[in-house]
Amino acid sequence: MTHQGVPIALAPSELRLLLTLTASPGQVFSRQQLLEAVWEHSYHGDSRLVDACIRRLRQKMGESREQPRYIQTVRGFGYRFKAA
Repeated sequence: MTHQGVPIALAPSELRLLLTLTASPGQVFSRQQLLEAVWEHSYHGDSRLVDACIRRLRQKMGESREQPRYIQTVRGFGYRFKAA
């Protein structure tokens, strides 16, 4: 993946998260759904793990939390990917 022509190194969990979101643009995923899809099991830990991973991914993509371009927060539920 690149941002403004510069290659971006993604951690395995960041890549899986991005692939999960981009596979179904517009679909809203709960934090629990993302935990299970990305970490590949019924993970019943802190769902803030997803928030932290989203935050890192947005930073690497040059997005801000206040004005996300691609990864959007659905308040009280989770996240979705908005295709350009």
